[in-house]
Amino acid sequence: MRIYAAALGMALLMLLGRAQGAESAPPIELTPLQVAPQVYYFQGQAGMASAANKGFMSNAGFVVTRDGVVVFDALATPVLGAAMLKAIARVTAQPVRRIIVSHYHADHFYGLQALKQPGVEIWAHGAGKTTLASDFTRTRLAERRTSLAPWVDADTRLLPADRWLDFGKDKTVKFELGGTHFTLLDVGGAHSPEDLMLYVEDAKVLFAGDLFFTGRIPFVGDADSKAWLQALARFPAGPKVVIPGHGPASTNPQADLALTTSYLLYLREQMGKAVADMQTFDEAYQAVDWRRFEQYPAFKEANRINAYGTYLLLERESLGKQ
Repeated sequence: MRIYAAALGMALLMLLGRAQGAESAPPIELTPLQVAPQVYYFQGQAGMASAANKGFMSNAGFVVTRDGVVVFDALATPVLGAAMLKAIARVTAQPVRRIIVSHYHADHFYGLQALKQPGVEIWAHGAGKTTLASDFTRTRLAERRTSLAPWVDADTRLLPADRWLDFGKDKTVKFELGGTHFTLLDVGGAHSPEDLMLYVEDAKVLFAGDLFFTGRIPFVGDADSKAWLQALARFPAGPKVVIPGHGPASTNPQADLALTTSYLLYLREQMGKAVADMQTFDEAYQAVDWRRFEQYPAFKEANRINAYGTYLLLERESLGKQ
């Protein structure tokens, strides 16, 4: 009887702890920014994800059509995903019909579990299936349950796509909803294996995901910067507005490409010299003049990681392994 009572007490404590955890992550209110008729986005704060910004440091957006809403990305926590739903409902009575995931990095898809309502379909690049099942993704979730508690907790679930997209040779998937025409662009292998962008043809607005940053240093990590630069060179010329994965929307996309492009080129140039001169990474990093970029948000948090990833990449390139 005592064992049963103890077990019951433990179960009640676990339930209470879960309820208290949920209560300690209060709702967040988001304000959508309109960039074109029926096209909106949510702009996260500058910098990396932290308890202070509640994980709201990336962008997401939505497009209202006469037959429903298309959402691009889901932000970094279930609480933020729920806040997106409420904000969308203040703009339109149309339900969310489709969610496009730009890539499976934590700050862009953890909100899916709140957005995934009956009748909602999640689309993502087919390569995202491997990323979602990877050790990297599992490790990041464990880290976020600590660093972003209580916004990410034991109840946070990582959802797969309902439709894993195969882009074929032309690297595009076109679809229409409620008279609005969309094109999905495959740019996988740049920032992540599963990158994609969403072009709203009628409004000439491009949701670019993490291939495009405004006003901050991109997170490069172990991405293939050579493929990234090649993807940027193929950047569509038509958009009037580009919504990046981080930072404010750009109304001058070609000019704003310069920061991301010049940063990636500089990383490759400096780390390439280090590899050619057989310097250690620490020696090389200390010798580089980073003043061109150190004033930008996220430099302190991301630059050394970016440089190290690029150093390793260029070592592999020099050995013909890339």
